[in-house]
Amino acid sequence: MQQTQSTTLLIIGGGPGGYVAAIRAGQLGIPTVLVEGQELGGTCLNVGCIPSKALIHVAEQFHATQAYSGGRSPLGIQVAQATLDIAKSVEWKDGIVDRLTTGVAGLLKKNGVEVLRGWAKIIDGKNVDVDGVRVQCEHLLLANGSQTVELPMLPFGGPIISSTEALAPTSIPKRLVVVGAGYIGLELGIAYRKLGAEVTVVEARDRILPTYDRELTQPVAESVKALGINVLLGHSVEGFDAASNSLKVRDPQGQSLSLATEQVLVAVGRKPRTQGWNLETLALAMNGAAIRVDSHCQTSMRNVWAIGDLTGEPMLAHRAMAQGEMVAELIAGKHREFNPTAIAAVCFTDPELVVVGKTPDEAKTAGLDCLVASFPFAANGRAMTLESRSGFVRVVARRDNHLIVGWQAVGVGVSELAAAFGQSLEMGARLEDIAGTIHAHPTLGEAVQEAALKALGHALHI
Repeated sequence: MQQTQSTTLLIIGGGPGGYVAAIRAGQLGIPTVLVEGQELGGTCLNVGCIPSKALIHVAEQFHATQAYSGGRSPLGIQVAQATLDIAKSVEWKDGIVDRLTTGVAGLLKKNGVEVLRGWAKIIDGKNVDVDGVRVQCEHLLLANGSQTVELPMLPFGGPIISSTEALAPTSIPKRLVVVGAGYIGLELGIAYRKLGAEVTVVEARDRILPTYDRELTQPVAESVKALGINVLLGHSVEGFDAASNSLKVRDPQGQSLSLATEQVLVAVGRKPRTQGWNLETLALAMNGAAIRVDSHCQTSMRNVWAIGDLTGEPMLAHRAMAQGEMVAELIAGKHREFNPTAIAAVCFTDPELVVVGKTPDEAKTAGLDCLVASFPFAANGRAMTLESRSGFVRVVARRDNHLIVGWQAVGVGVSELAAAFGQSLEMGARLEDIAGTIHAHPTLGEAVQEAALKALGHALHI
């Protein structure tokens, strides 16, 4: 006889969206079951956001140490020859992941959430099988996340790897070809270059980071060139020749090229994980490959909710978290709506990029007459002390009332400005609000104030 149990809320997926929804539901006294077939924390904690940033940090430290050992540091630091124990590096990275996932498990237990380890199969909107256990629920929350896009001509296996394998290397290849110059491909490509690999990036479009504007990505393009990364733009991939260990590509003129390599990292994007768990039985309204939801993350079926990457772009962990918290509160009877003014997008390349709200082109497309002003980090004291003189902060504000509609920045450490950018947009800040706020000195945040001052016509330090 099949084992059965009942709950008010059943959540499929223990990634950032799912576990946050579960924790908040537990805090609100909602009986909750969370189903996860792999590790708690999902892609982000285990094979995405967190381990990638850890590997990037290792790469940056090793790269800097190599400069010190070569006597090229302007800081006057010299050390013996730098060496890398990648197994130790991966062990350190895994330790961070373990501490975070263990913490998530502790929070779920603290808030009374039952975690079922196993793979969910949907029966209908009220019943789900989890490895032979039937779970009945009043509310079903789908938080299955996304998966790496696989190219037909480059199936994963052997030398063809995804970001998952790239984040757990047993050795650093002599040569690596990265297919895709988006944020995942460039983040990992730059990291592997700093770890000692010869890196070539192949991109079908005419520039790197094509979803960001050209002015913003120019400092990254300059850094990539300085690092010695070979970038092939406008090139299409034809396949991999195992006999010669080479990737076959075609250039813009139609000529075929062979790129000798030990590994090929395919990083051409992600897609909602909609297959393999009987989602189709619900016949939900779809938005392309993603599940269509309203401003409450409600699907086309009553009391069936969906959050995070499963609902499409932007595929960001912090978006999923916010949606998950909201759904829990809606189920508890609170009045909520998912209608953020802006969601920050951060790219951890060298240098970093952050975009919040509308870019100048997006504002123009929206029919807004805007002031646009940039302040360079070359004039920022804190940036200089971080050995950075490239990059800038840019503000976009309406000309008529000075309401800020967008922020962008590129430079060392600018990811940490994302919170201030997002908060200013959510609170409806105007240029005068930012310009009139005293910013601590010396900090990168002073460039934020100076950008606002420049938009008003009186920047102080340029």
